[in-house]
Amino acid sequence: MDAELVALASTAGTAVVTALTTDLWQRAQASVGSLWRRAHPERAGTVEAELTETRTLLLAAPEGDAAEVSADEWRLRFRRLLATRPDLAEELRRVVAEDLAPALPPQPQGTSTVFNATVSGHGRVYQSAGDQTINER
Repeated sequence: MDAELVALASTAGTAVVTALTTDLWQRAQASVGSLWRRAHPERAGTVEAELTETRTLLLAAPEGDAAEVSADEWRLRFRRLLATRPDLAEELRRVVAEDLAPALPPQPQGTSTVFNATVSGHGRVYQSAGDQTINER
């Protein structure tokens, strides 16, 4: 699985767990359920029920551990979904942006940089998030 899909699955897992503890939880449940309905209709009801169970666990547990464990579980579920249905990546991006991201705390600007590069043969890639000096001889 390519790094971009792994990052998307990770973001989605974190965002859905965060959304489940807010007023947006039903919207998150419906959106994620709809995504699964497209990929695996026979499992959509189970996924929606698991989202409700996760919400119940998160609301009953002290802050910290339950949220991270739940986020890890949902990250893995999204990775599995994208591994079998990479064509759903764009739909998952939309769900994250429109339905899940409003529950996330705002990210400070400029704190996250993602680089992707593919090189073949004798090619070279130079990537930098700041100053870069290249001295080739």
